Amino acid sequence: MSSSDFLVIGSGIAGLSFALRAAGRGTVVIITKKAETDSNTNLAQGGVAAVVGPDDDVRSHVEDTIRAGCGLSNPEAVEAMAAEGPELVRNLMALGVGFSLGPDGAFDLGREGGHSHRRIVHARDYTGREIERALVERVRADKNVRILEHHLAVDLIIDRTGGAARCRGAYALNLSTQGMETHAAGCVMLAAGGIGQAYLHTTNPPIATGDGIAMAYRAGATVANMEFVQFHPTSLYQPMPDKSGRAFLISEAVRGEGGVLRTKDGRAFMSDYDQRREMAPRDVVARAIDSELKASGEHCVFLDISSIGLERFRSRFPNIRQGCAERGVDLESMKIPVVPAAHYICGGVRTDLSGRTDIRGLYAAGETACPGVHGANRLASNSLLEALVFAHRAARAAGEELEPLGAVQPWDYVGSVPSRERVVVSHNRQSIRRLMGDYVGVMRNDERLNRAGQRLGVIEQEISDYYWRYRVAEELAELRNISTVARLVIECASERKESRGLHYNQDHPRPDDREWRRDSLIRRKGGG
Repeated sequence: MSSSDFLVIGSGIAGLSFALRAAGRGTVVIITKKAETDSNTNLAQGGVAAVVGPDDDVRSHVEDTIRAGCGLSNPEAVEAMAAEGPELVRNLMALGVGFSLGPDGAFDLGREGGHSHRRIVHARDYTGREIERALVERVRADKNVRILEHHLAVDLIIDRTGGAARCRGAYALNLSTQGMETHAAGCVMLAAGGIGQAYLHTTNPPIATGDGIAMAYRAGATVANMEFVQFHPTSLYQPMPDKSGRAFLISEAVRGEGGVLRTKDGRAFMSDYDQRREMAPRDVVARAIDSELKASGEHCVFLDISSIGLERFRSRFPNIRQGCAERGVDLESMKIPVVPAAHYICGGVRTDLSGRTDIRGLYAAGETACPGVHGANRLASNSLLEALVFAHRAARAAGEELEPLGAVQPWDYVGSVPSRERVVVSHNRQSIRRLMGDYVGVMRNDERLNRAGQRLGVIEQEISDYYWRYRVAEELAELRNISTVARLVIECASERKESRGLHYNQDHPRPDDREWRRDSLIRRKGGG
């Protein structure tokens, strides 16, 4: 059994930022499923939205964010993010992040859909990777931080002595030894990313199986707004999916630089859906593409980059250029085939503005958390900023509220028989992903949601029987989490009888502020 003051689950921008700040108050252990740079942060191409331009202001960023959130954003959370973000972005630069600069030495700011100003701080088109690199270097150099790679957190350790739940660590599977480990901690930070792998088409890496949200829900924490799944409008369309399980992302910044969406016959269609055309928020663009594909029967639309020019495109988007080349896309044609893919969950574990969940000693930040910034729809490039701001806030609160280690029970699950039927696990995983894509995707209706819930119920029972019968393995633990977050999405989507932001129900096509201008909250019956 290991012990530390702070246990961090996840190694993206939220987890690493929390760890660096918490290390000044005590010892930190980071549990990460794969290598330290496997995260959605590492895949973020666009950048970080921050008010650093001379003609920009915090109020404008707040207004843009709240407008995108369709009435569900928490104004206090948005203001905290917009006001505190610029200093933290500059701190990243001081840590060694190589943001792109203009000839005058100022940030080379981009613009993305929904933003009224150019405020996207970027490192060409591999911003997330560059931020991750710098943070990992700093974490590696801190003597108070220990990183445990190839460890999968399976469940939280919850002490219910006296009636009030208290998080005292987590049980984790060592993927190298296949042994279960007990990690005690004064407090736990959940920063385990999103749920993209619950969908067949996703821009998320294979590790995005909703682990943090699922563990928190099983422990009795409140989860919010899971129906608001953001589909990135422009993932690269490939007839044969990538073996990694994720689609290659064509950044929204390409549209910001002048890319135009066209049908197969060359018709520019976004003006038919929104006056902002390609600069409309992602949900609008995703629904427009989905509508065009359903009407035409085609598999994809095309992003026309001729107005950008090949030379400018290669300079501004080297990562996308390379990714397209590796996947056989000829940029000389000036057309990139694209299709919507699950990209980001705006809901998650409900927290306050300091990352606290409703379980003492348990904090959350990043895509795992729902502090109220995004509401019903995330504004482009706010995700890295939100993770940065609320991870710092959570680290401050956790440091001030840190309690001594308590007694914890070692892992006592009695199952020891290894499974010989991995095909059952892989089949159920693909079944859930296809079910979610077909029934709980960009466009929904009551009948499909009802059928999705019924069909998932059958799969859930099989997963439960399998989980408690055999030894815990990585694929089985991930499948359990995928089924849990899929259920949460379906239940929240079924309950919300309106269309708002990322949730579009054809049977309830208009927003209903009187009944539904509120968060969807869900908590496991019995509290754990």
